[in-house]
Amino acid sequence: MVSETTWAALADPHRRAVLDLLSTGEHAVNDVVERLQLTQPQASKHLRVLREANLVQVRKDAQRRLYRLDPRPMAEIDAWLAPYRRRWNHSLDRLEDHLEESS
Repeated sequence: MVSETTWAALADPHRRAVLDLLSTGEHAVNDVVERLQLTQPQASKHLRVLREANLVQVRKDAQRRLYRLDPRPMAEIDAWLAPYRRRWNHSLDRLEDHLEESS
């Protein structure tokens, strides 16, 4: 089950942008600041919230902190969405059949 902390973390568009960036690989805080045009405190706050929600992992590399996605919570979200995806796919398949029959 997806935790409330995860949903709360995902509710913010800046945090979703951070996750999109991290989906391309590991990034340092300064890279997040530069690429997303956030201030250092904003980036740090969003990364802290994402870390506390277990959506990202951090490791130290000398003086830098490098962040990357943790795929486990995303898999939980995907599993939660699966029944809804099936329902939409079924509805879209029916619509496609209807459009083919009427043309």
